[in-house]
Amino acid sequence: MVITLDGQAGSGKSTAARKLAARLDVPYLDTGAMYRAVGYQMLQEAVSLDDTAGILEVARDLDMQLDCGPTHTRVSVFGRDVSEAIRSLDVSRAAAAVARVQPVRDLLVCKQREIGAGLGAFVSEGRDQGSVVFPDADVKFVVTADAGKRAQRRLDDLHAEGEEATFDEVLTHVIERDANDARQWEPLLEPGAAIVVDTSDMTLAEVVDTLESYVRERVVDPVGA
Repeated sequence: MVITLDGQAGSGKSTAARKLAARLDVPYLDTGAMYRAVGYQMLQEAVSLDDTAGILEVARDLDMQLDCGPTHTRVSVFGRDVSEAIRSLDVSRAAAAVARVQPVRDLLVCKQREIGAGLGAFVSEGRDQGSVVFPDADVKFVVTADAGKRAQRRLDDLHAEGEEATFDEVLTHVIERDANDARQWEPLLEPGAAIVVDTSDMTLAEVVDTLESYVRERVVDPVGA
């Protein structure tokens, strides 16, 4: 069983995907963490966000390991756990630059498919999971929300992690991510391609309940698949 969640930055899909995986008792694959890991290493090596060749070199040389469980995706870079370090706003900006480099996307897509093959049943979350990486997924979701609400959610997360940021900074970043990432998941908006869930006025529990309901309607015995 393969379940994919794609959509906008800050729409709540990461948390929803993790909680859905926990309910189904299958691993959670956070593919965005892979782009963040490359972005993190770029910052460590002082590679410019505009240095396409440098970004590709970082991605090719990166020793990155993912530990995917029903409640987490832990990320290690050169043997160091960076799961928390990759969540900063600076790393988010770097990850956006990484995502614009098609050869890097191609490299990470191959890694994601390798990880998926090893996991078997899983919930995968990102920007292009249902459209590119796992086009034959059993259930595909597109998760959206109002830009302002997405920015506020992301700002709350950053403040909870002790990082200084303003609403305007985060909103600008969210809008930039939308412009860069939309082409990856927009094919899923075609009729019948995926299930669209707008989380703007939903609690997290309501979102997860909705996702789980769709999965159980469409997949026979999803936990045992």
